[in-house]
Amino acid sequence: MILPLLMAIFTPALPGVLEPAPLAVLESPSETLFRQGRDFRYAQRWFDAAQAYRTLLRDFPSSPRAADARYWLASSLEQDQRWDDAIEAYTDFLTKHPDQRLLGKEARLNRVRCWGIRQWDSPSAIAGLAGALSDDREEVRVAAALQLAKRKDKRAVPVLQAGLRLDNSSEACRLALQSMGVEPKAAGPAQGRFLAVRVKERGKSDTLTIRLALGLARAVGGYLSDEQLHQAKKKGIDLERLMDQALNVPKGTELFSLDDGKSTVTVTVE
Repeated sequence: MILPLLMAIFTPALPGVLEPAPLAVLESPSETLFRQGRDFRYAQRWFDAAQAYRTLLRDFPSSPRAADARYWLASSLEQDQRWDDAIEAYTDFLTKHPDQRLLGKEARLNRVRCWGIRQWDSPSAIAGLAGALSDDREEVRVAAALQLAKRKDKRAVPVLQAGLRLDNSSEACRLALQSMGVEPKAAGPAQGRFLAVRVKERGKSDTLTIRLALGLARAVGGYLSDEQLHQAKKKGIDLERLMDQALNVPKGTELFSLDDGKSTVTVTVE
């Protein structure tokens, strides 16, 4: 027993014999195609990128990359100025992946842009823009209205008037209305309404009350702690659409109340 042990300890390594290298992690075929599509996009080879994404979706329809591949397929087609194909691809993405919140918003806006380019030659593009006027996202509604305003389509007027109260689109809506010969009007329902943000801290008798004009509704998130923001997301409270909610409920309505153990924040319409 001792001799084999001593031989194991003192036997020198044979020259030229290397330790086996660790096995490399093999990339799946679908991941390879997705990477190729990305590399083609970075090189602005839009046609090749679209082909890579199409192959991925055809050969690996259940791939975890399918949702991203559908979005970037549509984006590549748009960059390649294949507007009708891009519209179809964005629609396919939105239909098959309605749970994609961030990319869904971008897909809707990009599709509106493609419709806007095609509206001079395609009745279906005009119909698409008209349908987008009732989209549940306000920025999509305004984007569609701004496109239709280029052809002086009166269906855009109500959305443009409502868009006057939005900080990031009020000037574009005003100019669009004037180009149509329509007088811009202040958003009537918003006048005289505020969001009351009441912050009650533990151990303090006083309640801090902040009143915000509806146009500043997005600032409400700044009064919430990280835990309260997490609660809001979990409860389905859309802080991006507080102004829309405040316009459609009676004064005195409590929109939400959140408690993180240190403070309670309550938001009501006044």
